[in-house]
Parts: sequence; structure tokens; C-alpha cells
Amino acid sequence: MKQIAELLNEMCRAGVITNYALFGATAQIRYTEPVTTLDADLLVSIETEENRLDLLSPVYHFCHEKGYLPEGEAIRVGEWPVQFIPVFSPLTREAMEKAETADFEGVPFRVVQADYLAVIALSVGRAKDFARILALLESGSVQPKQINELAQRHNLSDAWDKFQRRFLNE
Repeated sequence: MKQIAELLNEMCRAGVITNYALFGATAQIRYTEPVTTLDADLLVSIETEENRLDLLSPVYHFCHEKGYLPEGEAIRVGEWPVQFIPVFSPLTREAMEKAETADFEGVPFRVVQADYLAVIALSVGRAKDFARILALLESGSVQPKQINELAQRHNLSDAWDKFQRRFLNE
């Protein structure tokens, strides 16, 4: 992970990306028991011309110049396949902007906060996402009230109500 953090900070300094934050299962590890995951998911913000289909090409080009090569949908950085995911909604943009900066072996590394991880998972709605929400709640990293407030702000109140009925009110 240190190598990923160094790469992302270098990308920011070089202007390839304007911001980033680790999210998904790898970010969840900061708040809960370790979970199995095959890759590291990164939200990235890239300033570019509107309507570009190759939005991530500057990222791939930069990585290639540094010797990091594509591997399927990801780029191999040390031991980790890394997926660069452009912010795709107001929720993910806010999650990235409010990410906390953690210290990873002396390197700053931005990580999405637990409440945002839960609400992003809620917005996706797969079984593994529901398990992620439950793990975050059980760890005490996030409270139902926090999820509710964030879900309301991002028009996910119905999804949160349904989740609560299904998993929390039994």
C-alpha cells in the first residue's frame, strides 16, 4: 500500500489527478476486521475536457512511464492491482473531498471515511455491499444516524429504510 500512496501523491504533485481517496474493501480494512479483496479501488478526480471518452488515459500514461503496467481493468502497483475510478456522483465526489489523510508507513494516504463507505455501498446495493455496511455498523465505526443523514442528503433514504427493515429491525 505504501507504493500506491507514493504513486498517488506523486500524481497529485504532477497534476495528473487533482485528488484521490482509497475506498471499497481496502478502505474498509481501516475500520473493520480484515476482508478479502483482490484489488485496491481508488476514487480519482481528473481535470479534463468535457465529454472525453478516455478520461483515465493521463493516469495510465503516467503509470506506464513509471513502469506500472495494465493488468486487466487495473494497473499493477507492487503486490496490488489498482483500479482508478473517476468520481461518478455527487456522493463519491463528497466522499473523496472529505476523506481523511492517514499515515501509511510515513506516507500520507487519503481514505474515505466509514460513513461514506457505508452510503456508497448502500447506493450500489449488492449482497457484499450490504455485508460491508453491517460490518461497519458492528465495528462501531459508523452509527445508523450518520448513515441516515448522509443517505438523506444523497437521495438514498428509501434504500436506507429498506436496508434497516431487512437487516436491523428483525
